[in-house]
Amino acid sequence: MTYTDSFGKRLNLRALELQNPLCVGLDPFPNLLPDLFGDKTKLANWENFFLEIIEIVGAKVPVVKPQIGLFEPFGGDAIAVINRLSKAAKAKGAYVILDAKRGDIGSTAQGYADAYLGANPVIDCDCITINPYMGIETLLPYVKYAKELNKSLAVLVRTSNPGSKDFQDLMIDNEPLWVKVAEALKPIEAELSDGEYSSLMVVIGATFPEQAVKLRGILKQTQFLIPGYGAQGGSAEGALSGFINKGNHIEGGFVNSSRGILYPNGAKDAKTISEWKQIIANGLDATIEDLARASRNVVGG
Repeated sequence: MTYTDSFGKRLNLRALELQNPLCVGLDPFPNLLPDLFGDKTKLANWENFFLEIIEIVGAKVPVVKPQIGLFEPFGGDAIAVINRLSKAAKAKGAYVILDAKRGDIGSTAQGYADAYLGANPVIDCDCITINPYMGIETLLPYVKYAKELNKSLAVLVRTSNPGSKDFQDLMIDNEPLWVKVAEALKPIEAELSDGEYSSLMVVIGATFPEQAVKLRGILKQTQFLIPGYGAQGGSAEGALSGFINKGNHIEGGFVNSSRGILYPNGAKDAKTISEWKQIIANGLDATIEDLARASRNVVGG
């Protein structure tokens, strides 16, 4: 497919069209599947669960994000399931970020890039998360496909987990390592830019709002992918702190919520599919409104 707009611009426009920056993580957590869907150990039941989730959220949020590491314990068939879920989400208008956190060198990096961003991908995603801490060279196969096929890569910069400080906060020439990584990404931001929006994405946790502001000063055209909101303790205001204030709206990032959307209070004990769907829809609307409220506060400020 040929696009006239860059991936970064298309992604941004979808968020503006839907008036929310929500990314819904598709994470099959053990023991959280509602009894309505049957045996929690069966991949087919998880697939049915996520197809129902996509039916509810797919046309209301700009992005969904399958977590490959939580599907892989189900075995080889899980890859095909992720691919079917990705296609279902795209049919609803959502973009798909594969949360795989790949990171390797040379031909191995090329293999990962072929599998997920190439012309004939194993999983039909628009973007894949990448760990850059083996060096910028490990990103280049993904950058090539992002440029040629108008896709994206989401590079881990400042992650939301508590242990991120073990390495990402180490000081080098009076700056933490994560800042050095962000600065090293500037040429890639420029290479994937249409002049206003870059198709590069970076990961910055909602639990680090001050760092998000600093990161925006380094990567002005890059879309942020923001984990850590909700269940991990990040507030809506913190999640939006690195967004760009355009005067009547903010843009420039996507806030991930997984457990808060998939497994809200009461959903596990729902007696009927109709009841379960209503609980999920209500939780989705509440999350969108929470982000909208915080967004209004930013613009109003």
